[in-house]
Amino acid sequence: MCAERSEPHDREIVTTRHFAVTRERLFEAWISPARLARWWGPSDFTNTFETFDPRPGGEWRFVMHGPDGTDYENRSIFVEIVHPERIVFDHVSDHRFRVVATFDVEGNGTRLTFRMTFETADEAAKVASTVTETNEQNFDRLEQELGLTD
Repeated sequence: MCAERSEPHDREIVTTRHFAVTRERLFEAWISPARLARWWGPSDFTNTFETFDPRPGGEWRFVMHGPDGTDYENRSIFVEIVHPERIVFDHVSDHRFRVVATFDVEGNGTRLTFRMTFETADEAAKVASTVTETNEQNFDRLEQELGLTD
């Protein structure tokens, strides 16, 4: 059953993509720290996970390593994990936002909706052009992790 989707408001950035895999397989790529570390983030970034505890109240701490050598520390707190339907977490470092990732069966695969809600419309507007592009790169890397592209 597909969840109803509302139109994004000015505090949200929403990225969606259809993946030709079961939602269980797609969800697993999000919940396995080894797999997630391989694909999370924009092109040419790598990750070092310090803590990954996917349960309500659990913490996710990691460092994204940029191709120019810059390190970006990240900290998030999981709010909700509903296997294999939804992952909700609050990103609580630097730009603060809530992520709701939903996994909806659609046709021959799964529709992933990645909804980022920022504290203010100004904060969302500041990062919208960068985040939109990097979310697409993130999904490209996820497709590669799933073996859907070369």
